[in-house]
Amino acid sequence: MGKIKGFLSNVMSEMRKTSWPKSKELTKYTVVVISTVVVMALFFVLVDLGISSLFRWYLDL
Repeated sequence: MGKIKGFLSNVMSEMRKTSWPKSKELTKYTVVVISTVVVMALFFVLVDLGISSLFRWYLDL
């Protein structure tokens, strides 16, 4: 049990040293992440539609 208690003590000590983002920074980072995910999703949808169209066109020949 001594090792677990020491580990948890060290974790709490390190968590106190952590600098957490301010509300404004957190909002900014969240917007960046969500917009990146949306852009990447749209890109992959377009690529998928393009490849699907090519396959359909090729199979219709």
